[in-house]
Amino acid sequence: MLAITFTSMQLKIAKFISSHSKVAQMPKDGRPEFAFIGRSNVGKSSLINMLTKRNELARTSGKPGKTSLVSYFLINNSWYLADLPGYGYAKVSKKTRGKWEARMEDYFHKRDTLVNAFVLIDSNIPPQKIDLDFCNWLGELGVPFAIVFTKTDRKKARDLARVEDFKVAMLESWEELPPLFLTSAVTENGRQDVLDFIGQSLEAINWPLEK
Repeated sequence: MLAITFTSMQLKIAKFISSHSKVAQMPKDGRPEFAFIGRSNVGKSSLINMLTKRNELARTSGKPGKTSLVSYFLINNSWYLADLPGYGYAKVSKKTRGKWEARMEDYFHKRDTLVNAFVLIDSNIPPQKIDLDFCNWLGELGVPFAIVFTKTDRKKARDLARVEDFKVAMLESWEELPPLFLTSAVTENGRQDVLDFIGQSLEAINWPLEK
């Protein structure tokens, strides 16, 4: 994890801007963006709402695969938080699922304002091949990413090994691990860690934390 060398980042303004199905339609103002993506029903919307302290900024649903567009939220009038569709299981047709996957491939290939992708992993289940494959795919593309373990408030002491199991599984393909964060949308654990990581990433490209 990057060392924090500046005053902790404060998220003051968060507002929905737009949703898009094609990269060509996405914001073109040059602001840097941070993408949030994970397997369907991993708790992505809840995490985004926790980070922004806006309970209904990102819509939550018990139905996997509800998010089908890339939604943009402007943070501190400075940078974008991009909410990407979940991958994996969803109660949609194979054709529709294929369109979503193609859209995401297009996004990661062409979105040059992307600074970092946060890959969300459910901390309560054993390592899933689809998550490991997705991380490996981002690595092949050269996309910087961090891993965010969600739902850590549900964990019991005996289940902590599942996070360690994921690390071990990652190290089968990686020489070193990407930045890792333990988070909970319920307790807000990890909130400031994630925000400070974003803040330091912005400082590294000489971009203001707010405008």
